[in-house]
Amino acid sequence: MKTELTAERLCEVLAYDPETGNFKWRVKKATWLSVGDQAGNQNVKIGYLQIRIDGKLYYGHRLAFLYMAGTMPRYVDHINCNKADNRWANLREATQSQNIANSGMFAHNKSGLKGVYWDKIRGEWGSKIKVMQKNIHLGFFGDCKAAAHLAYVVAADKYFGEFARSA
Repeated sequence: MKTELTAERLCEVLAYDPETGNFKWRVKKATWLSVGDQAGNQNVKIGYLQIRIDGKLYYGHRLAFLYMAGTMPRYVDHINCNKADNRWANLREATQSQNIANSGMFAHNKSGLKGVYWDKIRGEWGSKIKVMQKNIHLGFFGDCKAAAHLAYVVAADKYFGEFARSA
């Protein structure tokens, strides 16, 4: 059974530069790796840096948090939404709702505006927001897509504050 990675163990094997967000090996891990080499690989499907330590795969943003704060929160948010940017100034602890709030529109969004959808039955633009895994309906706004989006923006600011992202 593998033990949980500690900040001490992390600091033994990796060096983290909070200004660049890069990790480098402090130990020789394999014949093709040397001390000082860049650690990890970018997962092209999901965009996150992944680093294997003691047989377990970790995301770079979570390791940065463990390295700097001594804890590994369940959710770490990239402030600028760039999953490859692991600079310490770009990372913050978040709840699941906050992390989702600071994301862009979902791929299936057809309105072009976050939180806005077209209700075929009513023939109106609607607005909704998800908070703590619960959908909150914000209303219908006739043919005014901008008003539906404004309702989302106001609600996002109310529920998510600094984590709110309207685009």
